[in-house]
Amino acid sequence: MPSSKLQKIATYDPSAFSLEGSNIFGLPFTNNESEVVVIPMPWEVTVSYRTGTAEGPKTMLSVSYQIDLYNQDIPDAWKLGIGLLPISSYWQKKNNLLRPKAEKCLDHLYTGGNPADKKVKKYYDEINAAGRELNDWVYKESKKLLDQGKSVCIMGGEHSVPQGYMKAISEKYSSFSMLHIDAHADMREAFEGFEFSHASIQYNAYKDIKNIDQFVLLGIRDYSQQEADRIKNSQGKIVAFDDISLKRRAYEGATWQQLCQEIARPLSDKVYISFDIDALDPALCPHTGTPVPGGLEFEQVFYLVETLIKQGKTIIGFDLCEVAPGVNDDWDSIVGARALYRLANLMAKSQGKL
Repeated sequence: MPSSKLQKIATYDPSAFSLEGSNIFGLPFTNNESEVVVIPMPWEVTVSYRTGTAEGPKTMLSVSYQIDLYNQDIPDAWKLGIGLLPISSYWQKKNNLLRPKAEKCLDHLYTGGNPADKKVKKYYDEINAAGRELNDWVYKESKKLLDQGKSVCIMGGEHSVPQGYMKAISEKYSSFSMLHIDAHADMREAFEGFEFSHASIQYNAYKDIKNIDQFVLLGIRDYSQQEADRIKNSQGKIVAFDDISLKRRAYEGATWQQLCQEIARPLSDKVYISFDIDALDPALCPHTGTPVPGGLEFEQVFYLVETLIKQGKTIIGFDLCEVAPGVNDDWDSIVGARALYRLANLMAKSQGKL
């Protein structure tokens, strides 16, 4: 068996089928040998509509073995190495324990109750404490990898899971921009009583991470008055390129190239990408937790990321969340795994690793 990464590169056939025991995407490299390392988080405790996203990491890993590694823009991208940390049984069990309690909280709210009511307060306290614990775990794991020089991404799970990674990234870079690609603004404060809700990830980042110099929200098309007011009153720190406006501009003759130039303009040289799969047309993610009509095409997203790189911007990290497989239907995971592979390669390219 080849013992070094160089030997593995020399003997590995990227056109062959994946071997048992391979890393994600069938790659032969260990996590130590990989330049990009993925942290999977099987967590969906605070989802407010459909469940399933906790299964996303497992099914994306499974379908990743069927993905061809050739990339027409970066033919040798596979040599970079993409590794996956083990899916945590601790967080899987914790998720399975707490999700039914969260559903009791939601049922209480939907019948006119309040999160502070004695009937559910103990559940809220337990779930919010678990959110803090999860954030701390993700922070420590991602910081450890960043300190080793790895490029890191978080694979959800619901969209609350990358908060600890955002904190770790903020300690590595003095300033950076946030590109939030999502059908939703995720700027709700403690949505439905959950401090670390999937609908609050950008609000928490906006509130707590002071060295994010710009928030650009792309593709949003389902958001609240509170969120609209927060965007309006941010004095330009939050800029929204909502789906309706983008579509109208396109109908009136604007090209996607022109629109990408406008989307890129507010972003600084270092960019973190937070990507909720429901930003895409629901035909590409029909089982995601809160699908919304409209949305982006797959290649539109990657044309934008390539535009950022051509402008000299560095993708410093990313998360990919809310991928939820259906029953006997891996389509969402097939799309998600391909998005993960493309984003990992483009991030590494922007960092000079390819």
